[in-house]
Amino acid sequence: MCNLRDAAMNSKAWPFEEARRLLRRFKSSPPEKGYVLFETGYGPSGLPHIGTFGEVQRTIMVQRAFAAVSDIPTKLICFSDDMDGLRKVPDNVPNRERMEEDLHLPLSKVRDPFGTHDSFGAHNNARLNAFLDSFGFEYEFASSSEYYTSGRFDEMLLTALERFDDIMEIMLPTLGPERRATYSPFLPVSPKSGHVLQVPTVERNARKGTIVYDEPDGERVEVPVTGGSVKMQWKPDWALRWAALGVDYEMSGKDLIDSVKQANRICRALGRRPPESLTYELFLDDQGRKISKSKGNGLSMEEWLAYASPGSLGYFMYQKPKTAKRLHFDVIPKTVDEYHQQLRTYQKQDLAQRLANPVHHVHGSDIPESSMVIQFAMLLNLASVSHAESRETLWGFIQRYAPDVSPDTHPDLDEAAGFAVQYFNDLVKPTKTFRSADSKERAALEDLRDRLRSWNGGMDPEELQSMVFAVGKAHEFEPLREWFRALYEVLLGASQGPRFGGFIALFGIDETAKLIDDALSNRLAEQ
Repeated sequence: MCNLRDAAMNSKAWPFEEARRLLRRFKSSPPEKGYVLFETGYGPSGLPHIGTFGEVQRTIMVQRAFAAVSDIPTKLICFSDDMDGLRKVPDNVPNRERMEEDLHLPLSKVRDPFGTHDSFGAHNNARLNAFLDSFGFEYEFASSSEYYTSGRFDEMLLTALERFDDIMEIMLPTLGPERRATYSPFLPVSPKSGHVLQVPTVERNARKGTIVYDEPDGERVEVPVTGGSVKMQWKPDWALRWAALGVDYEMSGKDLIDSVKQANRICRALGRRPPESLTYELFLDDQGRKISKSKGNGLSMEEWLAYASPGSLGYFMYQKPKTAKRLHFDVIPKTVDEYHQQLRTYQKQDLAQRLANPVHHVHGSDIPESSMVIQFAMLLNLASVSHAESRETLWGFIQRYAPDVSPDTHPDLDEAAGFAVQYFNDLVKPTKTFRSADSKERAALEDLRDRLRSWNGGMDPEELQSMVFAVGKAHEFEPLREWFRALYEVLLGASQGPRFGGFIALFGIDETAKLIDDALSNRLAEQ
């Protein structure tokens, strides 16, 4: 039987493929610093969104996979570019007028519009840290402002000053004519205003370690490039960070492909090897647009966790990182059910299969067992037809369907019942619409109701499903899915729904018959 190392070296799961590629980086010798450094970067110019979390989660998946294929120690650093100047006020924050006054200040100096932290950067950093900590991630948080002002970047900043022309040669061809005329890789932090200035470097002195620039009022000023008196433009800054820290692996979104290429070249110009990288596709909102920190479109991490477990969010992040995915509320139910299916499957798999199972990469070695005996999508439909205001309402139906199940014995199901009620009341109920049945559908529904009222069989979902099928065939629905779509749209107010036999078994035969009567009398549409 193969061991973990052998299985990991042969697994086709994408984190293991990434780990093996990274391992080849150290084929000749291990890293001089004694560990492999993984990095994720984050710009706190807006509230952290779910894509930020996704990058950290996926990087940790690769880090765990690397630990399975190599004995070289690893470290993860989450780097916040909180020294970047505030270029525009986000749409989704309070006190926007006051923030307008702080434009161009470093994010670590911009006043916190929420009034809870020393700065807007600190507020966003704290939110990200709290969320990552809640998942038990092991990482070191790093602040750009702290790294610049403490001198941790000083040596590489002096190297960048010496190789100013090399960096300009890389950057200038990527810029338009107007930007080329004013571009400098160094952004001085004005001793007068505190602003991060986008101004040309008019003189530089590598021996003294200084640059000279003109203030907006025309005064010519000389400042050192060390000690936090300047920061670098973001692409040179990215390369500076890689070079100074010895970053070995960092992934980034598809929109940064060209930026990665330029940062790689700058990193080499600074005399260091750039990290291995993975380009992932972007998350899209319900309109197919890229999610954005400043716009606040798409889902936040907090919003996902209001309706589903952290494990389901991790499962969503694992899936096909090189494929663009819609990230909206309506993906949650399907994701939850797939996640629990994978948890159940994991218990029956051999080692190689387990390493290919997404839940292995979500949870590492501590894989929970699923107690979801009823699908989340089914709970949502049950919440809908029962007008549930609490999980206790759903448990009345659940325990009639499965008498041996309780909140204590099935905590996942209890949690999901609460999520289902919340999801239904917040997201489904306000927009739920029922349509009337046409004459063919009415006749079929009346037939189904009558068969239910005369039903002498048990509560087996498959037997009930066969009866529902029989009604659809008897009334010549072609294709048969049109019959089920009618059931969902007329009875549940949705275009899709659960296996209807399972729904009847859970909701109840008499209750389903009454639901049909209510629909045919248009009482559902009037609710």
